Amino acid sequence: MSITVYDLCGADEGLRFSPTCWRTKLALSHKKLAFDAVATPFTKIKEVVSGEAKTVPTIVDGGEQINDSFKIALYLDEKYPDAPSLFGGEQGVAAAQFVQNWTNSQLGPLIASLVIKDIHDVLAEPDQKYFRESREKMIGKTLEEVQAGREDRVENFRTALAPLRMTVGAQNFIGGDSPVYADYIVFGTVKWLMQIAQFEVLAGDDPVKAWFERIDAMYSGV
Repeated sequence: MSITVYDLCGADEGLRFSPTCWRTKLALSHKKLAFDAVATPFTKIKEVVSGEAKTVPTIVDGGEQINDSFKIALYLDEKYPDAPSLFGGEQGVAAAQFVQNWTNSQLGPLIASLVIKDIHDVLAEPDQKYFRESREKMIGKTLEEVQAGREDRVENFRTALAPLRMTVGAQNFIGGDSPVYADYIVFGTVKWLMQIAQFEVLAGDDPVKAWFERIDAMYSGV
């Protein structure tokens, strides 16, 4: 039976842009597990996700529902131990947790400041209202104010990628010769920006761009 993944979408259901949903879809693909990614706009999440969690990605595997991309990755390695491992053991889990903390705290806010109004603009009208009200309440500024002057911050984002750049400049993936879940954590976040940005995200000779394209090619069609 195919696993169901509730996957954030824009007004165009083909536009999937959630960084954490990308992490989960690549994790499932890495494990070679069949899944159905169900387009889910912001205002429909509460209709498909039960319990306290009100975010995606959420997967349903048989009768079990799992929320949160990192918890999903842990679940997949435990539930399907004969499929390729995402972490390679407890030390890999600990290292991936560090990568996630770095990615979420350093890259996520920079990306949001570059495209938060653009994200709003690709949503359906009910989702636009929800997104604007919830984000402006949380940030204390309008979406336009947050995104203003982004041209001056693009280089900040590229500079923040320095640890990844040094790593994948010396080896193909964070995991070495092949990607692991730590790769998917950062990839999903960069993919988020790539899906929305109307400007050049990475320079053509950037090792990060080559790393991104290697993973993107491995999972084309996901």
